[in-house]
Amino acid sequence: MANVVVVGSQWGDEGKGKIVDWMSERASVVVRFQGGHNAGHTLVIDGVTYKLHMLPSGVVRPGTLSIIGNGVVLDPWNLLDEIDAIREKGVDISPENLKIAENAPLILPLHSNLDKAREEALGKSKIGTTGRGIGPAYEDKVARRAIRVGDLAEESIIEEKVERLLFHHNALLRGFGFPELDGKEIVDSLKALAPRLLPYADTVWKRLDEARRAGKRILFEGAQGILLDIDHGTYPYVTSSNVVAAQAATGSGQGPGAIDYVLGITKAYTTRVGSGPFPTELEDEDGKRLGERGHEFGTTTGRPRRCGWFDAVLVRQTVKVSGINGIALTKLDVLDGFKELKVCVGYRIDGEEYDHLPACSIRQAKVEPIYEIIEGWDESTRGARSWADLPAQAIKYIRRIEELIEAPVAMLSTSPERDDTILVHDPFED
Repeated sequence: MANVVVVGSQWGDEGKGKIVDWMSERASVVVRFQGGHNAGHTLVIDGVTYKLHMLPSGVVRPGTLSIIGNGVVLDPWNLLDEIDAIREKGVDISPENLKIAENAPLILPLHSNLDKAREEALGKSKIGTTGRGIGPAYEDKVARRAIRVGDLAEESIIEEKVERLLFHHNALLRGFGFPELDGKEIVDSLKALAPRLLPYADTVWKRLDEARRAGKRILFEGAQGILLDIDHGTYPYVTSSNVVAAQAATGSGQGPGAIDYVLGITKAYTTRVGSGPFPTELEDEDGKRLGERGHEFGTTTGRPRRCGWFDAVLVRQTVKVSGINGIALTKLDVLDGFKELKVCVGYRIDGEEYDHLPACSIRQAKVEPIYEIIEGWDESTRGARSWADLPAQAIKYIRRIEELIEAPVAMLSTSPERDDTILVHDPFED
């Protein structure tokens, strides 16, 4: 039995929530291994919509153990609010089915305040963060001054670490001209939080090792997309963590041998939220049509997503850097009715052709896409559950994408509904 990592192969918003939920039926454990509550996964189950930000997508499945790994930065107040909201929809969440790594760093209100202050200061050069404190929390982790989940068990540690945090953060706030923070207020809020959060704390690496030894299937769930990876994304317009599949091991306390199959969730066109390069972006009627038909608004921010044609160059690049074995192609139905479709097969920069996106931001801004035109289809693909239900031209489009990205389609999603999925290859049986 294989353990599977699910990652987004574009800039996020590829439909990971539905695919992870669909696959969690076959898994015993679902693990979030990076990111924070800036991610948003939408699940539609029996007509009920669940919007998850911090909780693993498997949490809606009875009998599935959900784990938040050490690679995640955790806003505990947001998490507890999300637990309450999901409980109101009839989902049972308790320390029995949700575990949080005791070495996961916390996001505090001071992190989101700093995030927003920096974005304001950057003006037109802003990164486009959600302002939820993800970046500053990762900075404190790397700088070895973070407060972690397990620290909440010892009041003396809380006071000592808050003092260290404020030595740094108050200096920054003074520089921005903002009022300094009161350490006592932060300490008191953390002490009040501890009894509510600590019951979920666990030695996650040990629990996962036991699950592997018992032959249980583990599903590792990433947030955002590989093009937002801090190393391999469109830097500096990226998130503050590694999004690639290798992070699944590091971010949950496992070795690389824990990963058997990498599934890249891939939208049949391309979208992006926030600033940064986007070679195939459409600012015409086709782009507007994609956005309207695909309901392209951020789950977390509500911001409209930028839309464009499928970029095979970028997806092939993410297939390579993340070791993707196969893709789950989503939102094919959004392309129904287009007379012709364009697929980016290469780039041109200052007259020179490229088969990848250069790391230099100046060159990225100069990219001109080289398109291949593929005939569209009039028939509906929405709700299709077998290849026989698909128009011939839709199949031709899929096969061409497979050739260009050098990876096979393992799954095909044709609507937000869980059962509207065509399974070509079960990653758990790899």
